[in-house]
Amino acid sequence: MIRRLHLLALRVYRRLPVQLRRRVVRTIAPGYTVGAMCLIERDDGALLLARLSYRRRWGVPGGLLKRGEDPAAAARREVREEVGLEVELVGEPAVVVAAIPRRVDVIFRATLAAGQDPDAAAPRSAEILEVRWFPADDLPELQHETSGALVALARSARHPQAVPLPVSRPARTRGADAGPSRGDAAS
Repeated sequence: MIRRLHLLALRVYRRLPVQLRRRVVRTIAPGYTVGAMCLIERDDGALLLARLSYRRRWGVPGGLLKRGEDPAAAARREVREEVGLEVELVGEPAVVVAAIPRRVDVIFRATLAAGQDPDAAAPRSAEILEVRWFPADDLPELQHETSGALVALARSARHPQAVPLPVSRPARTRGADAGPSRGDAAS
């Protein structure tokens, strides 16, 4: 009986106009926030990290996408707004889905755009307290989202067409970080 009802519902759904089908899906599907993060690597392999005003540990520039915004454009925008640099995205992004906070992070690797001075990186947003370049083999304690991003990028680097990630260890963490996640507060 349940199978028949399910098949009937699918037949009705198939006949609905596209806009109505989208509305049905959005009504019954869980809502997620989508953010873009950017792991910026300097020529010597150092990584740019940011310390946020509402977090204890270090993270990477990033934030929520604006409605209809392309994730790559959002990553470049967030870097520009938060640390004042222009970047070139490298390779394909990695994606991390966090089911409980209902967040999707699109993680990009990046290098500085031509003519950008790495020493010009500085807090450009009220949420950023400090930015600093760290050697890839000597990272500070990282936010759990950033640790997950490093792991995701390292896994995607195993793909033959991906650019290898220079980080030998994803991060040092000691328990959950306090404060809202990157996806919980717009930047």
